[in-house]
Amino acid sequence: MRILLGSHYFSPSVGGIETASELLAREFVKLGHEVRAITQTPGGNDFDFPVIRRPDVRELIRQVAWCDVFLQNNISLRTVWPLVLIRRPLFVVHQTWIRNARGEVDWQQRLKRFVLRFAKSIAISQAIADELPTSSVVIGNPYDDEVFRDFQSGNRTKDLIYVGRLVSDKGVDLLIEALSILAKEGMQTQLTITGDGPDRAKLEEQVVDLGLAGSVEFVGSRTGQELAEILNRHRILVAPSRWPEPFGIVALEAIACGCVVIGSDQGGLPEAIGPCGVTFPNNDARALANALSQLINDPTRREELRQNAGLHLARFTKGRVAEAYLDFIEKNL
Repeated sequence: MRILLGSHYFSPSVGGIETASELLAREFVKLGHEVRAITQTPGGNDFDFPVIRRPDVRELIRQVAWCDVFLQNNISLRTVWPLVLIRRPLFVVHQTWIRNARGEVDWQQRLKRFVLRFAKSIAISQAIADELPTSSVVIGNPYDDEVFRDFQSGNRTKDLIYVGRLVSDKGVDLLIEALSILAKEGMQTQLTITGDGPDRAKLEEQVVDLGLAGSVEFVGSRTGQELAEILNRHRILVAPSRWPEPFGIVALEAIACGCVVIGSDQGGLPEAIGPCGVTFPNNDARALANALSQLINDPTRREELRQNAGLHLARFTKGRVAEAYLDFIEKNL
């Protein structure tokens, strides 16, 4: 089968959509299918499948004509229009809510919802599926189970780690506030902030203002094996998002590396955490501080949560997820 994978964001950009797109494409190739990816992200092409970056009109039409199936990782009006001229089956993976940045359904979102009538939909979480205007199958995002694994369970020297972009939606400021609450109550712990973004300077200033400079370390962006090694040195990943996360590949990566997870309770993040962590109400620093205190001080509870990792992660290995995609596609051609 010739699969055209549309992913607006793609490597070398870093994020959940980029990770899922690359893993799926590689697995489809391993399973004997021809894959081409189209993206608006500039960069090179050191993959075992072609990556067409920023295609013009003629190139986009040529790629759609080539494929047997057009799989869009998030619906893109910029690249879906050739299907008006060239009939190909359209499958859409819903990585996020169909709303604009203000949480509203504007004319572009309404047009996307209309196009979905002519597509088959895959939702990355039940939370996403529940908001779609059409029926869908739920298939969680994959993680790279060859890279992210537990290889030093007995040698974890640090408590807390955050991994992700440093932007307001991700709630890193909330996590720092929760650490300040614990410090005022006499509890000291260490936090590693892994990632980068426009809010880094503001967050560094917050750390200093709250007297936490000796407790918080910013290490910048890390990916792949380097990230796996950092995760293996920590006990607890914290995902304190202020907005309802659609899913959470980073939670899977951390669980695979032997961490337990504390995450906010809206959206699809609880589905990614599963029985391998605990949740707290979004935007509630006091509740987050309580969750941190309880897990840091209860190694028995952490071990109980860790024991659930194997069964939970089995559904999200890159091979299992790719097979689920192909099964759904083949049944709907």
